[in-house]
Amino acid sequence: MAQGKNALLRSCFGLLFAAAALFSAHAQTDPLPSWNDTGPKKAIVAFVGIVTAEGTPNFVPVDQRIATFDNDGTLWVEQPMYVQLAFVFDRVRVLAPQHPAWKTTQPFKGVLDGDMKAVAATGEKGLMELMAATHAGMTVEQFQQIVSDWLAKAQQPRFKRPYTQCIYQPMVELLAYLRANGFKTYIVSGGGIEFMRPWTQKAYGIPPEQVVGSSIKTKFEMVDGKPDLMRLPEINFIDDKDGKPVGINEFIGRRPIAAFGNSDGDQQMLEWTAAGGGPRFMLLVHHTDAIREYAYDRQSHFGHLDKALDEAIAKGWTVVDMKSDWKSIFPPQP
Repeated sequence: MAQGKNALLRSCFGLLFAAAALFSAHAQTDPLPSWNDTGPKKAIVAFVGIVTAEGTPNFVPVDQRIATFDNDGTLWVEQPMYVQLAFVFDRVRVLAPQHPAWKTTQPFKGVLDGDMKAVAATGEKGLMELMAATHAGMTVEQFQQIVSDWLAKAQQPRFKRPYTQCIYQPMVELLAYLRANGFKTYIVSGGGIEFMRPWTQKAYGIPPEQVVGSSIKTKFEMVDGKPDLMRLPEINFIDDKDGKPVGINEFIGRRPIAAFGNSDGDQQMLEWTAAGGGPRFMLLVHHTDAIREYAYDRQSHFGHLDKALDEAIAKGWTVVDMKSDWKSIFPPQP
């Protein structure tokens, strides 16, 4: 009787180990494990299969496999405000003791008082003042170190985790999947290029030279007897909306065959990508998950998605429903 029970136990354990091995093998072969097996995942895999199939009419040589990604709301969280804007506000608070007049001068007073309506009322001019006060008057390396130090301590207010842990796990997998199939992946964002460069390689595997973003002017100067680049309080380039195709052409030099965004600010990048010859892939991330992340689109002040969503539906671009198409949102806590 005991021998029969032992044999049965061995048989059960054998089945369990076999099932575990099968599950593990499947997990290892699935390049997008955080994606549900719904339309967007199937469309991505089908597109990659088409452009990498040698000897077929739709084959795309490796040097032409360019994929561009917006950052805010496409690769990491952009609510309740853009991360770089949170950085600006924190920098104003840190620098305020050196500028007593800020207590009575907008938009600085609004930041210090937590009055976002007052800040918003100053418009683009106020934002430029904030950017000049917090982003200029230092070398490029000094600014990048300030960004790195801030990101090491700052936390997303809702999820209580570092912003660099509020990146989207499904998109990180997608970036890796594309690179494994010969794609070169670029960030093309309205965010500051020097704000992103210090951390994108660690977060996404995208090196600094593959980051395209908005910028302020820099000037070559001798600082303490050493050559350096000083950041000036003047706008150089805005990499948003119709500026994105311009930035892609200027800094990358090739039209992408795949483009990924989440807002009307990405519409022109996706349109320009779609207008090229051969197979093309355009994708919008639609924020529909108020429980695991945020739900917003047409009425949002950040990540406004209206006309681009209509165009995606009309032209058959891929739209990710975050609630339905993603198994998980953020990577596991380290």
